[in-house]
Amino acid sequence: MKKVYLLAIVLGSGILLASNLPDDIRLHLLQSPGAVVEDFQEPDYGLGSGHIDSLIAFPDVKKGERTPFDLWRYGGQGQTSFMDPNLPMSWEEWVAFHNNQKPVLMADVREYMSSRYDFNWAVYEGQYMSGGRKLIRRGPISRLPKGVKSFEELAKLSPEQIKARDIFPFKPLAHPLASTAHMVFPNVWNVVHPEHVRIDVDHDYPDEYLPEFPPPLFLTTHKEFGDVTKGKEVTLSNYYEIFNGLLTPEQMEGLKELLRPTATTWFNQTPHRVTIAPSAGVSCFSCHVNGHTNGAFELGPDSRPTLARLRVGTPSMRGNFNLMQLSSKRSIRSMDHFAEIEEYFDGDPGMMQHIGPRGHQKSVSNRMGDFNAIIDFPPAPKLGPMGKLIPSKATQQELLGEQLFWGKAKCGTCHSGPAFVDDYMHDLQVERFYVGRPEGPIKTFPLRGIKDSPPYLHDDRLPTLDDAVEFFNLVLELGLAKDEKEAITAYLMCL
Repeated sequence: MKKVYLLAIVLGSGILLASNLPDDIRLHLLQSPGAVVEDFQEPDYGLGSGHIDSLIAFPDVKKGERTPFDLWRYGGQGQTSFMDPNLPMSWEEWVAFHNNQKPVLMADVREYMSSRYDFNWAVYEGQYMSGGRKLIRRGPISRLPKGVKSFEELAKLSPEQIKARDIFPFKPLAHPLASTAHMVFPNVWNVVHPEHVRIDVDHDYPDEYLPEFPPPLFLTTHKEFGDVTKGKEVTLSNYYEIFNGLLTPEQMEGLKELLRPTATTWFNQTPHRVTIAPSAGVSCFSCHVNGHTNGAFELGPDSRPTLARLRVGTPSMRGNFNLMQLSSKRSIRSMDHFAEIEEYFDGDPGMMQHIGPRGHQKSVSNRMGDFNAIIDFPPAPKLGPMGKLIPSKATQQELLGEQLFWGKAKCGTCHSGPAFVDDYMHDLQVERFYVGRPEGPIKTFPLRGIKDSPPYLHDDRLPTLDDAVEFFNLVLELGLAKDEKEAITAYLMCL
């Protein structure tokens, strides 16, 4: 009885009385400090050069300052998880700073990209993206390291040999200005939408190696229309005209919200921005144009410090109705959830409060998910109803590619079902091939319609389908011959 009475006094009068209580009562009221292992010695868990102790400490940079292109070599904990809504200088100084830095930065970006890739503009004659206007680029264009004559020669080396000689050609691709990061739009988009031209950085890929713009939009509910947009970019100005009579009112409301621009961390009406003029922000369809992708990239919001966040290209929204897992590393499990937490404020609700909330009611995000749920994959005329090639429509090379896909190349291990995806996250352990920070598990992306979505891998490091085939042949140690790799590329273009 006495213990209950004293506890009531403490809870009602404040913690100051706790010092007068018996030890057995006071210990139950205080927050436990937690257990500590004495003389803790951490193993490297087999990470070797990928362990934190072997990485370079992240540089201390302010917003807008240049960051290394080889951020995979760095690691460590940031000073804080939270962002600051203030610039490190006045607005006038911010603009002048980037007017001076951007030309030099972009010249270095072009030189760096040219050191990694041979943008030779070669194409597959007669092989177009689904809109029929853009030819598919031929690869591989990732440059081989000095002293290595072919990808076949490189593939004969072990991961340990490649790592020791530092000759892995597929290292991660960083955001060219990771201190500010955020969305970087391709030139083809900026020409039409100059309000998204950044004062600090431009896209690092040539438009020729990005998706066609505007891409076609296919609906599960109206396959007979083909591209329902008829070659137009869907905007707030024309969506009603295009879709009235095709969508339900609820789907129309969801589409409107996918098209409505709202403020973001760096595209907004405040001085904390990367555009000359104040901006209405961006919409979901600014990156996922027509429910697909225009090749814009940013940093995933799922980690800190900012320099440790992975570069992520914009994935297509096509066929999301068949996916149980969305996003690259967070394993988001529904389209309405994805609509709620998109990367407008880099994973920081505090920035949202400072700049202007983008808080959707559940009913609104549900409607956005409803429209997302009827965006279809593009037609694949050579595939039958079970997702297999129709022999009478396929070439011998394509049929060989299919055989390899499900056999020797092991593609079907992770890419199966109607979307050619297993809805799992996989850790490819690519750090076996280079000294750097492990990237960990990444979501498997669907291969249906894959020819429309260059560049490839989550961080855009693979410019063409041929580069993607070479990457997996090397990383999975498949031992594919040159003609076998070419056959797989031919098959992928059928999907």
